[in-house]
Amino acid sequence: MDPFAASRLLWTNPTPHATRVEALRIFINKKRNLKLQDYFDLHRYSVSDYTFWLDLWDFLDIISSSPPSQVLAEGYIKEVPRWFPGARLNYAENLLWRNDDALAITESNEYGRTSSVTFNELRERVRAVAAALKANGVRVGDRVAAIIANNITAIVIALATASVGAIFSSTATDMGIQGVLDRYRQIQPRFIFSETEVVYAGKEINLVPKITEIVKDLTSKGLEHVILLPSLKDKKEVPSSVLNAVPRSSTLSQFLMTGDGRPLSFEQLPFDHPLYILYSSGTTGAPKCIVHSAGGVLMQTKKDVGVHFDLKPDDVYFQYTTTAWMMWPFMLVGLSCGARLVVYDGSPFYPDVKSFLQFVHDQGVTTFGTSPRFLSEVKGKGIKPLLDIGPFSKLRTIASTGAVLTPPMFEWVHEAFGERIFIASSSGGTDICAAFVSAVPALPVYSGEIQGKSLGMKVEIFDPSGANIEHTGTPGELVCTRPHPSLPVKFWGDDPRGTKFLKAYYETYPSAWRQGDFIALNPKTKGLVIYGRSDGVLNPSGVRFGSSEIYTVLERFSALIDDSICVGQRRPVDADERVLLFIVMRPGHVLDRGLELQIREAIRGALSARHVPAYIFQVETIPYTVNGKKIEIAVKQIVSGSKVKPSGTVANPESLDLYYKYQEIEKWAQPKAKL
Repeated sequence: MDPFAASRLLWTNPTPHATRVEALRIFINKKRNLKLQDYFDLHRYSVSDYTFWLDLWDFLDIISSSPPSQVLAEGYIKEVPRWFPGARLNYAENLLWRNDDALAITESNEYGRTSSVTFNELRERVRAVAAALKANGVRVGDRVAAIIANNITAIVIALATASVGAIFSSTATDMGIQGVLDRYRQIQPRFIFSETEVVYAGKEINLVPKITEIVKDLTSKGLEHVILLPSLKDKKEVPSSVLNAVPRSSTLSQFLMTGDGRPLSFEQLPFDHPLYILYSSGTTGAPKCIVHSAGGVLMQTKKDVGVHFDLKPDDVYFQYTTTAWMMWPFMLVGLSCGARLVVYDGSPFYPDVKSFLQFVHDQGVTTFGTSPRFLSEVKGKGIKPLLDIGPFSKLRTIASTGAVLTPPMFEWVHEAFGERIFIASSSGGTDICAAFVSAVPALPVYSGEIQGKSLGMKVEIFDPSGANIEHTGTPGELVCTRPHPSLPVKFWGDDPRGTKFLKAYYETYPSAWRQGDFIALNPKTKGLVIYGRSDGVLNPSGVRFGSSEIYTVLERFSALIDDSICVGQRRPVDADERVLLFIVMRPGHVLDRGLELQIREAIRGALSARHVPAYIFQVETIPYTVNGKKIEIAVKQIVSGSKVKPSGTVANPESLDLYYKYQEIEKWAQPKAKL
């Protein structure tokens, strides 16, 4: 069976010479007197000579008060070198370089409130918050946290925090009390900014009881001040009754009045100074607190957005995300490219998907960042964007990440949004706040494939023994065998030897970062295919494959099947692993024996007999993280006999309870349908 049989040429850039990635290649050729002929030459140079990062520094116009004296030096552990020693810069300064009346950010939410700020107005709002932070004693290295919606105010707070050299960390408003405390107890913020009410899927949610409990807990861990934000519904300040209920709180207006009117300034800091603390999924335990450097996040995200997504100053970038996902800081660097950001808080399915797509259309979005889940939902509802919404004449790129974009979904996007659309599929992680493999606008797009390895990222594919097998086309572990600038500075609270950090990423292959993704390279196209998480790889009878292969086949049944999750089951009593497939049916449909047979026949015909699940079950719901990712590993652990305690990152923790009964399938399940 050819694993790349579904690959089909979908798109070729009519003007590849006009892309930023081609401009970078030409820039390096001139600067270094090289003869790099294409993207693959450029990538080889980027992972063989560390001077590439100096070239990129110049090409991206990184703003600094002191340029780097060298590329890298020895770090506290050999796996994490110090990048650009001697350089002094500020992340916020690089995002706020524009000082004009062009629109910088447009925000909207389910209340229907849409408003914008110009770059001048954004700078002034950042100045006011930064002045108040300094007046209240916030110093370099202090932690400023937020429980906040995705809006202009959130961006202002993050940039103000960065401007003074403090460290920013945020959680989404839908995270539970324990989830927030699991994070903020570890980092001990001095200040917290918080919403007091939000709306999601048409339901207004009062956050005051949650905030009150969180603040009371964190007060003993150094929390000094809580700033409660104006209503998202009517922009009114928080009433005194709420201030009386939440200890150490003030309104945003009261907080800003403590500022002394000082002008906006940018603390000049080392390249590796901490900027953000992001968090691992932590679906079954305390999350890891991942400390990211200002310089690393700036360079990598500006490379990913500005070069790989080809974002330019006249573009409009809309990434649907929450403030808890790494795509939020990833998105912010669009400001550094001079582009306008569009941010939205609420459900894309309320009041309906058409309304959300109409918003994308009406805002003139040129680069739309979304997830395979959203695209699948649009397809499943039978919506045809070009016919049902409008021409999307401004839209140039649809960027998909967060899960595997299957070949059928590539094909559908190509048809539904128009053949001229660039489908930019990428994969990276919260761990590096960047992409390992990404879009390359100068290269053709093949269905189901990510176009190439990201610049500067020496991605290889290892078998269990640590041998590179990418030339074979066989799936294996995605590893990165060379340092890059957005390696985490550390885990917050780790020991000086980085014990937890090394165990997380370097335990399997001591010489290489193991990302935990199952991936293969197409020898013909050089494109890459992600098959899912490697720790969730299915392995019946020694045949290893990813869940995405099953999901690809199930796309044929999208009119009937709303969602699915495919995991391996191997209990202590089992001699081998078997595959279990759980599906959620669309309203009005049920999984009967006939449909089960059709699914089995489709999987067998498209893949092989060994790919056919041992059992297929209809379930009520699929567990997801708050960032919208299926929780395959926890389900696999449960059906294999483990007891799992969900953490605060599980959006619907009660859903995990549905899977415990499958630990003893034989006692109650009907005989398997025969092919």
